[in-house]
Amino acid sequence: MRPELVQAAELLRRATPEAVEQAIGLLQNTVYSFSMKVCGHPEDAEDNMQEVLYRSLRHLVKIHDPQALAVWLYTVTRNRCWRTRRKAANAPAHNYSLDELLPDDAELGRLLQDAADDPEATLLHSERDDLLHQAVLRIPAQLRIVLVLHDMEELSSEQVAQVLDLKPGTVRVRLHRARLSVRREIDQLTARTCEKKDSGSKARAGSAKTSKRNRPAECRELFANLSEYLDDRAEPATCEQMRTHIESCPACVAFVRELRSAIDRCRSIEMPCDASVSSRLRVLLSQEYLRMMGMSRPEKMPALL
Repeated sequence: MRPELVQAAELLRRATPEAVEQAIGLLQNTVYSFSMKVCGHPEDAEDNMQEVLYRSLRHLVKIHDPQALAVWLYTVTRNRCWRTRRKAANAPAHNYSLDELLPDDAELGRLLQDAADDPEATLLHSERDDLLHQAVLRIPAQLRIVLVLHDMEELSSEQVAQVLDLKPGTVRVRLHRARLSVRREIDQLTARTCEKKDSGSKARAGSAKTSKRNRPAECRELFANLSEYLDDRAEPATCEQMRTHIESCPACVAFVRELRSAIDRCRSIEMPCDASVSSRLRVLLSQEYLRMMGMSRPEKMPALL
């Protein structure tokens, strides 16, 4: 769970005008950023931020536990995102099977070369974040929401299950497919970006082509359980067996490295709201929250323009 939500819950418990306004600001950023990661449209994210928080104020008065606050806030925001979201232009027509999400021989060859060349080192940090967001928006919605909640908003699998009304096992299956899907999209988008910057480069030529996925059975088993390994959820014996295979297989080393990098970048991406918009709304929401608490701010609070 994001530390901002723990901090917001603590600030709301203090119940002072200054603490309430700071808490509302943290909740605004959470709702806006989550909406942007799921929907990708600033206008929709701003509408969600205003609608969700305004309608949630009476519930926030009663919620003091950070975990309960997180589950409540993400559930309400997810519901509204689903009602108002626009279909992404590049959204896939179907869910890829696990076999389709695994890298083919040609792609593994590129991964091995990339491990040495590190083509993303030439991309600016802002470009990498933009590519990541594009990749997230290109995967199926039911996978995207799990990835955003778990890897971007840092909820546990059990909390994600509560928000989405799923079994934790289903969350784990969808999370793994989502991670593989995002890694696949990042690879394709990065290839196009690198080719545009250097049209003469052939390092990633034919990235859209596919070849047979003739990986050994050990590699295929690794790919199928990789999220459990990366999240330290695999049984000790299984974990040791997977580690032994990875260390002896250069292709798997390159694949694990790239997937882990994608997960780490998911956790670091930020999407702040326009400061002028959030500031005006924060004042109005704080004023209404204090009114519900039977309190008032000493100084005059400006109205929302």
